[in-house]
Amino acid sequence: MPTTKRKPTVIIGLLGTTLDLGKGTKRWERWRPTVSLCQHDNFIVDRLELIHNRRATALAELVENDILSISPETTVVRHEVEMQDAWDFEEVYTTLHDFAKAYQFDTDREDYLVHITTGTHVAQICNFLLTETSYFPAKLIQSSPPRGKKEAPGQLQIIDLDLTKYDRLASRFEREYEDAVESLKDGIETRNKAFNSLIERIEHVAARTTDPILLTGPTGAGKSRLANRIFELRKHKHLVTGPLVEVNCATIRGDSAMSALFGHKKGAFTGAVTDRSGLLRRADGGTLFLDEIGELGIDEQAMLLRAVEEKRFTPLGSDVEVSSDFQLIAGTNRNLTDHVRKGTFRDDLLARINLWTFELPALRDRPEDIEPNIEYELERLSQNRNHFARFSKESLRHFLNFATSQEATWPGNFRDLNAALTRMTTLAPGGRITVDTVEEETNRLCNLWKNPRDSSDNEIITEVLTREQIAGIDLFDQVQLDHVLNVCRKSSSLSDAGRKLFAVSRVRRSSTNDSDRLRKYLAKFELDWDRATLKQ
Repeated sequence: MPTTKRKPTVIIGLLGTTLDLGKGTKRWERWRPTVSLCQHDNFIVDRLELIHNRRATALAELVENDILSISPETTVVRHEVEMQDAWDFEEVYTTLHDFAKAYQFDTDREDYLVHITTGTHVAQICNFLLTETSYFPAKLIQSSPPRGKKEAPGQLQIIDLDLTKYDRLASRFEREYEDAVESLKDGIETRNKAFNSLIERIEHVAARTTDPILLTGPTGAGKSRLANRIFELRKHKHLVTGPLVEVNCATIRGDSAMSALFGHKKGAFTGAVTDRSGLLRRADGGTLFLDEIGELGIDEQAMLLRAVEEKRFTPLGSDVEVSSDFQLIAGTNRNLTDHVRKGTFRDDLLARINLWTFELPALRDRPEDIEPNIEYELERLSQNRNHFARFSKESLRHFLNFATSQEATWPGNFRDLNAALTRMTTLAPGGRITVDTVEEETNRLCNLWKNPRDSSDNEIITEVLTREQIAGIDLFDQVQLDHVLNVCRKSSSLSDAGRKLFAVSRVRRSSTNDSDRLRKYLAKFELDWDRATLKQ
């Protein structure tokens, strides 16, 4: 049976002006990496391409003669180069790059190895890079000194930079990526393809940049939880070292908003009895999550823009700037572009935070994810409340049929789902959620979400606001707004409606502007006259 002919082995390497040095017969007692390449009985070097500086010609000649004396089958080809500074990355890389470009490689007839033990650290790095990018169509060979007898030739290790051949490495990278994606989903095995694609994109961005991220979507869609997971991912990737600081912008207004975010000096306003550092400074080195960012006033938006761009701002009542190097994640359930058009949100701030925007879908748009989220929430409730409760097979099917039906609108999204599960686990007899418990809860939810059009109450409000918007308004305000809209529909103009609505209070005022009062009232619900009267 014919044997396959071995292709000649060619090594390309730099002369080691320190390690390859040696004088007299004692030089054979030293380990010299270039010479040692040719001292192994079971490894034949057919040709050695030896690169050396012109100033080291004498040493190169000595090394060549020594190799010929121990390995007559090896041909040494010396290449003189001129490098003024062997530690100058640009000069070394250019020299080796030019050598690689000019060399006549014949990979069909020869096998090439690049020796990375000799030369400065810069030269070794350059040889690695040129091999990794295939300018040297070769593998790496690394020589190391003997561990015992001095006269031994040491060890050789051949390194293949084709990482696709390393199954353990490839599987490790894939596993790390999958772990990162799963962490953003809280370990929930979500099944919705669009949502999973969204999470994969968020992982890609969050793990590679510290730019601001804007999370949009309806109330209860999971923006706050996702912001926490993004922070944890960046912390794991060493992209952030400080804390996560969260604030719901809807809970702060006026001076309290300025003070909470940017801090204040003692005496800045009534009640400011001590200095306050503010949330931005607390987030220094970490992440600031501003939920419902659309609720911030114009003044706070202006200061926030400067803080994001320059990492500097001035606390309330102070004339001294402070700094904070924070990463920003913002959340909103509003259409900020519409607010820019209305003049209630700064277009320059939106442009700054809109670089990476991700819209989280509503729960009703992810029906296939309801079951895995039920499993996750039941586990969480069991741990937090030390109370174990589970569905029976029949009761789970009963609840899933309802939860994924058109009847279930989930206006509060995961907040509604979590609340429903909390109630059912609390009422579950013996920790078992029965069909009766499910029916009681689904009837409750149906009554809660009952379409206002089915009754005489609050009919008009549903024509101008979404169910998510209505769910965020107190019932008292819903009734009042519906009546105001009814008056508007029956009036000829904004001023006519204002006169009817404020007829009594007008008598007690010295000066009135009914149109302005009504306009401001409607604006609280993101409405204007045309929208309120369905003229647009």
